Amino acid sequence: MKRAILRLLGRHTEPDLRVLMVCSGNICRSPTAEAVLRFKLVRAGLGERVEVDSAGTHGFHVKEAPDPRAQDRARARGYDLSGLRARGVVADDFRCFQHILAMDDGHLKWLNDAAPPDCGARIGLLMAHAGQGGGRREVPDPYYGSTRDFERVLDLVEVACDGLVHALGRELIGRDRNRPAQS
Repeated sequence: MKRAILRLLGRHTEPDLRVLMVCSGNICRSPTAEAVLRFKLVRAGLGERVEVDSAGTHGFHVKEAPDPRAQDRARARGYDLSGLRARGVVADDFRCFQHILAMDDGHLKWLNDAAPPDCGARIGLLMAHAGQGGGRREVPDPYYGSTRDFERVLDLVEVACDGLVHALGRELIGRDRNRPAQS
């Protein structure tokens, strides 16, 4: 439906890149990362070229909204998680997304083990895009923590998404250069 509306409006019908953020239940870290990346891509002028989604390695919370604490802390920084709903990773994700980014090593292992032979996605850790600014390899799970833990998740995700936007921008430039000129 969304693609049909975009076609009617004369806009891009297919994104150039797709990014999937993954955590355990898809109610804290990965929806936060989805919303932050989407916001930063729009600000960088890349919002129409990169599709962002999130999912969980486990279906504990399918169709549930993100944790209210994650929504509250994100809203305070200008990110809207309210329309997001949890889902599990499915086999097609490994073919449809160019980048699948895990929040921690456990998710990374799970994704690598679950990836089918025809996986076209680059699977890695979100924090690999943080450079020296993140200071961590993983985004810690705030679920059993305090408000401060949800703030820390946002701090880490924001730094990593800044680096990711830069990397995706370079990737899009490379794709544009390799595209045949239209006559």
